Amino acid sequence: MNDLFPPGQRDRQGIHKIIWDELTDNDFVLPADRPVTIASYIGGPFQEAFVEPVAKGGMLPDMPLFLTPGVYVQVPLEATYQAAWQAVPAVWKSVLASAAG
Repeated sequence: MNDLFPPGQRDRQGIHKIIWDELTDNDFVLPADRPVTIASYIGGPFQEAFVEPVAKGGMLPDMPLFLTPGVYVQVPLEATYQAAWQAVPAVWKSVLASAAG
């Protein structure tokens, strides 16, 4: 899961905290300098979360994608993002860059 937006009024510590609070006592605090979370979850009888807070414009970490509770593939998020961005036509890159202003 990738929380693409910084926390808002209903999720002051991000969407991960809301999800995880439903499953367990949770003392997760989102760092002020990294307000967006990337998380990977293992379901089943023993839930586990791998959470990486990131900053806007920062490098994306590699994250596990669980196929079963014991089997995962490592997903190279930054490399995948960069490869996808290279394929975006220049006209759309300029539109997105001006919107991000």
